[in-house]
Amino acid sequence: MHEHLIIDLNPPGARHGFWASEATEGEIDICNCFKIRQGQVYNRLNFRLDQKSVAARELAEMRAAGGQTLVELTVGGLKPDPGGLVEIARASGAHIVMGCGHYVHEYQDHANADRSSDDFAAEIIAQITEGAWGTSIRAGIIGEIGCQSPWTDQEKRVMRGALIAQAETGAALNVHPGRHADQPQEVVDFVRTSGAPIDRLILSHIDRTIFDAGRLLRLADTGCVIEFDLFGWESGYFPAPDVELPNDDMRLRWIRTLIAHGHLDRVLISHDICTRTRLIRYGGHGYQHIFANILPLMRRRGFSEAEIDAIIVQNPRRLLTFV
Repeated sequence: MHEHLIIDLNPPGARHGFWASEATEGEIDICNCFKIRQGQVYNRLNFRLDQKSVAARELAEMRAAGGQTLVELTVGGLKPDPGGLVEIARASGAHIVMGCGHYVHEYQDHANADRSSDDFAAEIIAQITEGAWGTSIRAGIIGEIGCQSPWTDQEKRVMRGALIAQAETGAALNVHPGRHADQPQEVVDFVRTSGAPIDRLILSHIDRTIFDAGRLLRLADTGCVIEFDLFGWESGYFPAPDVELPNDDMRLRWIRTLIAHGHLDRVLISHDICTRTRLIRYGGHGYQHIFANILPLMRRRGFSEAEIDAIIVQNPRRLLTFV
């Protein structure tokens, strides 16, 4: 429910070589993938997914493991490529659902500074009903809409536009919250004030944002959808300071806590692959990991088939249906 097949996640300055003295763009191989993954070396290629043939092979691995559909949330500022997604879907046989909207302020086009919420809304509506990024290829979900802590005025205008577009189209909304533990709640409060449906609001990256049960359950009690989307990231290293990532077993414990409190229908899982070192081709787990490894682990940890079906099939089906 939250992946990337084509993306340039390099900060805009790094894309143009401004960090040349600190960065490398050499090929990733068995000799350097660990250092790159651990942040010892900043490799621009690692943050750039643009190899369509590699992506198609990785999706073929996902299909062989039992997965059929991938939600691709590369949006404005991250170099979305709808035509490339079509090529990958055809080559792999997998279904791809494309997102729309804009990422965090730093990555957005400078022209966005002068745009209104209504302007953003019209753009997002057209991306869903007509075609996105200059193509006739339509998006099937809004997001990931980028937010930060503190939340910028420009990002709030994009969010208001996304909420207007949601009301017009009936699409679900996926939000990339800032890294402060209270920012997901801030987003929920903002959305509630607008009158938008909280049960159609997906909050991404909760496994790098909230680390205590009280805050997590308060968030779930609002009715929003909680997404644990860093499955496969077993390393304690995370680019942002003061983030102590859980491993996959710990992610399942948090999900078990949510289920125990009646929130099974508010859980999604994914990998959020956005770097090369997380692909099988470069020594990572790939898009197949949840289907090949996490579902068997869930069964060993006592998850029922009905619970697994809710998380893998029923919740995504509900959220990917226009309402």
